[in-house]
Amino acid sequence: MGRPSLEEIKQCETHYILAVKDALNVLSGKWKLPIIASLLKGNKRFKDLESNTNKISPRMLSKELKELELNGIIERQVHNTKPVLIEYHLTDSGYRLSSVLDAMVQWGLEHRKENMKSE
Repeated sequence: MGRPSLEEIKQCETHYILAVKDALNVLSGKWKLPIIASLLKGNKRFKDLESNTNKISPRMLSKELKELELNGIIERQVHNTKPVLIEYHLTDSGYRLSSVLDAMVQWGLEHRKENMKSE
């Protein structure tokens, strides 16, 4: 028996909630989605990510990058140059988050527009 389909998961509340929890476990935190959003635009060095996700400390960025790498969302590539060049890029799994981020942006725009009407 293979893995359940998305439709089968939607029909079973327990599996649905577990899948949401799995996703949140990988993506939770203030900085992971902004880091992923930055990497969707191409490979980045540490300093590029630090400036793109302004107000993140180097220590926190390092922690988040390690967690994303452990979860198979990004890869760290060390180039054999002098000085050594280290770049981060998304894995295939990381690139599949593009549609998730697009949906979140769309929802955020609509939500902001709706809430501005009521003010």
